[in-house]
Amino acid sequence: MERLIQRYPDRTRMNHWLVAMLFVCAALSGFAFFHPAFYFFTALFGGGAWTRILHPFIGVFMMLCFVGMFVQVWRDNVWRDGDGEWVRRSGTLLRGDEDGMPAVGKYNGGQKAIFWLFTLCLVVLLVTGFTFWQPWFADAFPITVRRIGVLLHAVAAFILVLGAIVHIYAAIWVKGSIRAMTRGYVSAAWARRHHLLWYREVTGDK
Repeated sequence: MERLIQRYPDRTRMNHWLVAMLFVCAALSGFAFFHPAFYFFTALFGGGAWTRILHPFIGVFMMLCFVGMFVQVWRDNVWRDGDGEWVRRSGTLLRGDEDGMPAVGKYNGGQKAIFWLFTLCLVVLLVTGFTFWQPWFADAFPITVRRIGVLLHAVAAFILVLGAIVHIYAAIWVKGSIRAMTRGYVSAAWARRHHLLWYREVTGDK
């Protein structure tokens, strides 16, 4: 019988999927105002006026949920000495030679980089969003600040979407990763192969 190891408790997985769903809603409603070609997305939110109203509230709710997830996982994403070596040798992994990669803990250098990139982008989106959030906060900022805020908001959103694509692709590429976030468990063989240091930590198997 396959030995299973818990990777994520229920609260972490539920929080992750809630953030993911809110991210999709925020992205689609944001795209609707980014370019006229995407305006048809407003039909998903009840039209242009409702999309404009809902988008910032969706964004704030997404950030609050992400904070809950951040509190649960940030310690495992602290950058360690071996993470830089993992990133430097990531080309080896892309060529299909995972055996040539350094042993890692619960998250590898690439996963940690994506996590901190998400964190930074979400903070930028939250702060800049307030600078042009009509009718509540925008009037408190000079027009120059609002224009800079719009630009930084768009750049952060673009980077966040690219990061999400990389995150999804990596989860599909590494077989067994999606099960970790849907069921909460991974096989001992998966943990030993992809996250050896974490496997040793949770099992005590040296």
